[in-house]
Formats: sequence, structure tokens, C-alpha cells
Amino acid sequence: MAARPAFVLTAPTVPVFAIALLLAIAALVAHYGGVAIPWVSGHVVETLTAAFALLTAGVVLRGL
Repeated sequence: MAARPAFVLTAPTVPVFAIALLLAIAALVAHYGGVAIPWVSGHVVETLTAAFALLTAGVVLRGL
């Protein structure tokens, strides 16, 4: 009998993926498009980090 792997990755839910995608797009538009988006324009790196962290949490944590 094969043992179940200890570290299982799951697909993120659609809302988690959509929020992470919107954060990433907002950061890229603010940086490269020159569009002034409140808070995002001054914190592009932090916004991209938050988007990636949310997406990573959605993959690692089951049910998020």
C-alpha cells in the first residue's frame, strides 16, 4: 500500500485566484502604465508580494 504524500498541493479557489490576479494587474498597470492607483502606486513591490503570497497560500492551504 502506497503512503499518502505528506505535502499535497491543491488548486486555489476561483476567488483567491481572481483577487491575486487583480492585485498583480493593478501593480503592473500602476508601474508600467503610469496610472495612479491609490496605495498601489506607492507600494508596487508590496502589492506584487501580497498577490504572490495570497496565491501561494491558496495552493498550499487546503480549502482557502
